[in-house]
Amino acid sequence: MKLYSKRRGAISLVIFALLFAFILYTAIRGFGYEYSGSISDIKLGLDLRGGVSITYQAVGEDPDQQDMDDTVRKMQDRAYSYSTEAQVYQEGSNRVTIDIPGETDANKVLQELGTPGTLLFCTNYQDIEGTTVMDGNDVEAAQAGSDSDNKYVVMLTLTDAGVEKFSKVTGELAGTGNPLYIIYDGEILSAPTCQEQITSKSCQIEGSFTYETASQLASYIRIGALPVELEELRSQVVGATLGTKAIDTSLVAALIGLALVIVIMIVIYRMPGFCASLALVFYTGLIIVLLAAFNQEITLTLPGIAGIILSIGMAVDANVIIFTRIREEIGLGNTTAGAIQAGFKKALSAIIDGNVTTLIAALVLYIFGTGTIKGFAITLALGIVLSMFTALVVTRLLLKSLYALGLKDKKWYGEKKPAKEKNFLSKKNIFICASCLVILLGIGFMIGHGVKNYALNYSLDFVGGTSTDVNFNENRTIDQLEAEVEPDIVEAIGSTDVSMTPVVGSNEVIIKTQVLTQEQRSALYDMLEEKYGVDSSSITYDTITATVSSEMTRSAILSIVLAAVAMLIYIWIRFRDVRFASASVLCLVHDVFVVIAAFAVFRWTVGSTFIACMLTLVGYSINATIVIFDRIRENQAILGQKADLKSVVNISVTQTLSRSILTSLTTFVMVLALYVFGVTSIREFALPLMLGIVVGAYSSVCLAGALWYIFRTKIGAKKSAEGNAKKA
Repeated sequence: MKLYSKRRGAISLVIFALLFAFILYTAIRGFGYEYSGSISDIKLGLDLRGGVSITYQAVGEDPDQQDMDDTVRKMQDRAYSYSTEAQVYQEGSNRVTIDIPGETDANKVLQELGTPGTLLFCTNYQDIEGTTVMDGNDVEAAQAGSDSDNKYVVMLTLTDAGVEKFSKVTGELAGTGNPLYIIYDGEILSAPTCQEQITSKSCQIEGSFTYETASQLASYIRIGALPVELEELRSQVVGATLGTKAIDTSLVAALIGLALVIVIMIVIYRMPGFCASLALVFYTGLIIVLLAAFNQEITLTLPGIAGIILSIGMAVDANVIIFTRIREEIGLGNTTAGAIQAGFKKALSAIIDGNVTTLIAALVLYIFGTGTIKGFAITLALGIVLSMFTALVVTRLLLKSLYALGLKDKKWYGEKKPAKEKNFLSKKNIFICASCLVILLGIGFMIGHGVKNYALNYSLDFVGGTSTDVNFNENRTIDQLEAEVEPDIVEAIGSTDVSMTPVVGSNEVIIKTQVLTQEQRSALYDMLEEKYGVDSSSITYDTITATVSSEMTRSAILSIVLAAVAMLIYIWIRFRDVRFASASVLCLVHDVFVVIAAFAVFRWTVGSTFIACMLTLVGYSINATIVIFDRIRENQAILGQKADLKSVVNISVTQTLSRSILTSLTTFVMVLALYVFGVTSIREFALPLMLGIVVGAYSSVCLAGALWYIFRTKIGAKKSAEGNAKKA
């Protein structure tokens, strides 16, 4: 069988080499006059680059907590327009702080956000109080735009209550020429007239707007829709919460991990492994270029870097599935050309099903998630699409081209003889009981810890803490603070949950810790005064709420549940058997619960990276299960309906065992490099991920087939038997 002619193979390699060089050059250096698209254009988060921190204070008496909670939530929505990694939290009883990563101009952000005040819609400016028909709470969204005549307008989206009020007042004003006054803190922002009654949720304000004036009006309307009137207290540019060491070590980990994966692939798969390695480097370059291109939608934090490094390991998966098939075909006596063709053809369904399932999860996470979850979903979807492209297009092109140029001997590709069937199902009861015991152990620890304090060891990201402002006698970089000051703080307060943020252009440092007792606070102040000469009377502190809101937590849980349901439906449709879908989702739930159990038993810190860890596990875990189920489906078709189901499951798991182990190994190696070479915060992310990879491999190999077999023989078995009898 002829794949490529020699001439076509040579041309394809030349084209790939040029494109390969272009992508890598762009990723490292950039492209065009402005050198855009390089790694330096990727938008970094507060932890890696710093940003702008703005604190607002409620005007007048302290508002009640419900109004403050609503204000924080609405300010969070606005902050997301800058970055999905923006953080908004309550400070003290009447202040709200917004941290926006990647921004360096506090005045610009302030101008765009506006000064929060009171927004009213009135029919008579001389009697504001008596003629107010709506307020800012009736507005859901406002933004500048253009109409069909390309004139700038302000587009409003109203709440359900706002629609009813707006319909009534526009009906009364329509055709009268009387304006509807939009008043902000006592000043008229706009006074549009109503041509007709408006009953829809969306409407627009027309006028002689420039884009800037339309944007400014939209900004005032957005910021006025708050239950609490706020005024700016302070604004400052803050430095990164992690030093350059964190970035450097992460990059070193990425390079080392990538090198190890390349070595493993070449040693095991020879020529196909070499092609996959080139495709993997190409994939890495593409990821960098696209992250730079979508820097307005994605803000990269340290967990994000870890997630991308993890995706590099995951990108190997599709190649491993293909190469395993090629070696099997050669082992069955097929020619090299035939094996390459058959390998890609037979691997296609498993690759598509596994990746589409994860892509569906990413889509659900993006639609229903908030903040960090949306950013993660975009990165996950990007990685999935690119990994499929590099495996099915780039690797295939390289293999066929090298074959055409003369590398046709089977020794370059290896062969795999049919493996001896291993009886995995004989130990299914042991596997299931072991998993249940681990999960029950975790639940027991959570209940035990919950009686005394929290079920899990939550960081200040989840439970809030104390923010302490310290003015040192000299300026210190974040690296110096981490190396010199942080160990002393940990010793003074007896907790490792410490975050430090230097304020740019000053000696001020914001130290965030757990809620400090009077004794801990005194110990901290004494240490700072004795060791660093800080004037303890100048130190200020206040309590802060969680940066991961309860709404974000609920959103994460809801997103994971909906993603699981969506995956179940897809697998049900594709495999035409709800038992495949049920077993897949049960394995996914098992993996999540086992990792949570480990967090409970070992008291690992549950911080903002915890959500990223769980989401990564959801995206990663189901792939291996899909590959095994795809092989079960294939073997059922080959062996027929009368085949022994135990044998079908055992041989399917056996045939895919090397793939399950190798994919898990390459991914584990990438994360292990993060753990070995990373800083403390990255290790907190890498450790549970390594466990998740191991648990995911275990559930796929030991539980997935067993659960399907139990469902197949215990649920619907009678119906299947009756159906076979009717056919007979």
